[in-house]
Amino acid sequence: MKKSTLQYLANFVSEYINEELGGDEYAKQEILDARNELEAELSKGKAKADANRAVYAEIHDAVIQALKSATAPVTAQELETETGYAKGKITYGLRNYWADEVNVDTSGKVNVYSLKE
Repeated sequence: MKKSTLQYLANFVSEYINEELGGDEYAKQEILDARNELEAELSKGKAKADANRAVYAEIHDAVIQALKSATAPVTAQELETETGYAKGKITYGLRNYWADEVNVDTSGKVNVYSLKE
């Protein structure tokens, strides 16, 4: 199930409880329990996303420093060797988080990266 669907359901349930149930305490409790489960699932995803962002922030500094010290464009493999971080995480970060800071040369067999000036 998509995160946006879970969020919609949690919001819908909250509105329903407030507007439709009136004094039916048993029904309110059942729906509150369902909403709490939805919100727990949503917050679990948020915690994972926050942890991932923290990892990429840490990797960013090391990768940018390695690119600054390079005398020529470098491959992701060379960045992995230089920084000690996994090549997959480096390439994902370069492509999705730091594209505005990095030039990518795709003309060869392997992409090479350099800092934008």
